Amino acid sequence: MSVEHQKQTHADVKDSDQIIDREAGLHRSLNSRQVAMIGLGCTIGTGLFLGSAISVKLAGPAVIVSFLLGALITVPVMWALAEMAAAHPAAGSFGLYAEMYLHPWAGFAIRYTYWLCLVFIVGSEVVAASIYCKYWILAAPGWIWIAGFSIGILYVNTISIKSFGSFEYWFAMIKIVTIVAFLILGAALLLGVGFPRIGAANYTEHRGFFPGGWSGVALGVTMAIFSYLGLEIVGATAGEAANPEVAVPRALRRTLAVLALFYLGSLAIVVGVVPWDELGVAESPFVRVFRSVGIPGAASVMNFVVLTAALSSAMCNLYFTSRLLFSLARGGYAPAVLGKLSKRGMPVAAVMASGVGLVIAILLSRFFDGKAFVYMIGVAFFGGPFIWIMILLTHLAFRHANERAERTVLKFAPPGPWSSLFGLTALVAVLISTWWVPGFRVTLKAGPVWLVFITVCYLVWSRVGCGKHKP
Repeated sequence: MSVEHQKQTHADVKDSDQIIDREAGLHRSLNSRQVAMIGLGCTIGTGLFLGSAISVKLAGPAVIVSFLLGALITVPVMWALAEMAAAHPAAGSFGLYAEMYLHPWAGFAIRYTYWLCLVFIVGSEVVAASIYCKYWILAAPGWIWIAGFSIGILYVNTISIKSFGSFEYWFAMIKIVTIVAFLILGAALLLGVGFPRIGAANYTEHRGFFPGGWSGVALGVTMAIFSYLGLEIVGATAGEAANPEVAVPRALRRTLAVLALFYLGSLAIVVGVVPWDELGVAESPFVRVFRSVGIPGAASVMNFVVLTAALSSAMCNLYFTSRLLFSLARGGYAPAVLGKLSKRGMPVAAVMASGVGLVIAILLSRFFDGKAFVYMIGVAFFGGPFIWIMILLTHLAFRHANERAERTVLKFAPPGPWSSLFGLTALVAVLISTWWVPGFRVTLKAGPVWLVFITVCYLVWSRVGCGKHKP
């Protein structure tokens, strides 16, 4: 290596360290179990318990194939994020890595895009929670439930990271235990162990296993990807995790493995017990399963569980979106007040600003009650594939930079660029396919407009001098 090359490499490392140091002050109190549970808490939510009904309508029983393909697309993203998080543990996560290895615009765009995406996802989760509550009290307006849940979610996100981690651990545990029980009970229903045997008839009747053909399976992947979104939030815990080099990659691997098992198993039971053409988003498919077999009280218990799942997911997504805003503020890309921490190390101002999705949810539910859920996830969806695409592009640049600098880093993805290139191709296809998914055309209508807007914002912010980095 030449002397000039060594100097440039040293300067690049120093700049990277300064970018990471900007986010100092967060308390590293999360253990590996809590990191994994936060990942599951973010991901296992309405995408599975309510939104999966959209995929079922498109693919029928072949929704199982859709979710399997979704898992395969998710694997390269998990590998890429694990490598970068192990090398650079920071709350800004992939937004920070994009700034370091691609361009400051990339860091700006990725964090603000995902911030907006999560703002709408948080809102969609509390809208889903209000739908679940109608199971017990049909006459109560949805916006009242949303307002009450919003206050509780904001409070949990402002106390302390240790308390948040403990709270979310047990909240996520409810989901996991329930899904395991659901898998066991569902298998008993299908096989006739202790119940009248349902068998495999629902997989092949009602126009067969592929009622929507392979095009239906492909469109079903869209909702599958939405259900896997949230895995990347594990990377953000690196800024508040003890021993992040080990905890974060391990949590990513475990989270994806558990998600794939739970999603595929749960959906196999849902479409096996209830005819696929009887499912819809007016009620959780999981609750519909228990209601259809007439087990006393089981539907109410399941409804309570999917309610806690939605609230758990809302809390975790608010956690991450506030860290994105905190990271932007510390980088000079947002008002400085949003980068301040409380005495307990919590970015309270960033949490409150990120709670705007809760307000949007109240307004949409008040005036568009029946369409609020699908509309909010349609708007939010663009951010998910876009962020995953940017993660994979950043990973390609990350590997190139480290190979050029002859720096040794932990590797989780196979050698070469092929896994990231596969993920990029698949995600672009998924993003384009939203044009044919009912209720999701807003994704491609709003996405490009947003990118133009955020680019203009970046140029203006840079010109007025507010975008200068502040180590």
